[in-house]
Amino acid sequence: QVQLVESGGGLVQAGGSLRLSCAASGRIFSINAMGWYRQAPGMQRELVAVITSGGSTNYADSVKGRFTISRDNAKNTVYLQMNSLKPEDTAVYYCNADLLICVGCNEYGYWGQGTQVTVSS
Repeated sequence: QVQLVESGGGLVQAGGSLRLSCAASGRIFSINAMGWYRQAPGMQRELVAVITSGGSTNYADSVKGRFTISRDNAKNTVYLQMNSLKPEDTAVYYCNADLLICVGCNEYGYWGQGTQVTVSS
């Protein structure tokens, strides 16, 4: 069984910073891409940032220059440093990991439970 546990969400004023963490544990053979998504009330879940096992990154246009995604492969952990936060960044943030649980197994995407980020104006 695989678990993704997020931490680091909370309430912050506009212009402030938060750092999210997501640790994957359980039966894991290898992890390919890891990413962060967010979902605001009444909106669809959207990609925020993704990072490959080799360190290549991709960001939503709305967060470029403000958010930084990174990962520690030894710890199966992905981070999201969020700076210059805006009220429109308010959402539940979800961690995602595309991983294999064994050699020759299919790759599946796993999700964390989500962590609330609220940015006040």
